[in-house]
Amino acid sequence: MPAIRTLPRSVRRTHTGVSLVEVLVALLVLSIGLLGLANLQLTAIRNAHSAHMRSQASILAQDILDRIRANRANATAYNIALSDAAPTGASVAEKDLKAWLDSLASSLPQGDGAVAVTAGSPTTVTVTIQWNDSRGLDGAAAKTWTYTTEL
Repeated sequence: MPAIRTLPRSVRRTHTGVSLVEVLVALLVLSIGLLGLANLQLTAIRNAHSAHMRSQASILAQDILDRIRANRANATAYNIALSDAAPTGASVAEKDLKAWLDSLASSLPQGDGAVAVTAGSPTTVTVTIQWNDSRGLDGAAAKTWTYTTEL
């Protein structure tokens, strides 16, 4: 049986606790990496929420534009400014605007909208949608999207 060689006592004393320091450094590197992954996940969630709000705004803009196209003869009756109260009349345009503004308020946080119809040949319609996107990446509270089309 071969003899077991051991390190001299002076060498053993200088290496005591080295593996503990290596483990602590590895844990530090691992924890920094996990914090980076958590931040990446948070950013992805914020961006997904902001993208969802922009998609909702686009869908709602197309909704009011389709309503105006369906009632093209009374297109100028769809004019409404931001922060105006929803119309309460019985005309098709007023009912469409009320339904659209209600959809904005329920689909987008602090959602509001405006429609500007310029009569002429061709008729130009500008739809402006505003909502609170404070959860978005840049932290800006008010987002405004404007869509312009010709009828």
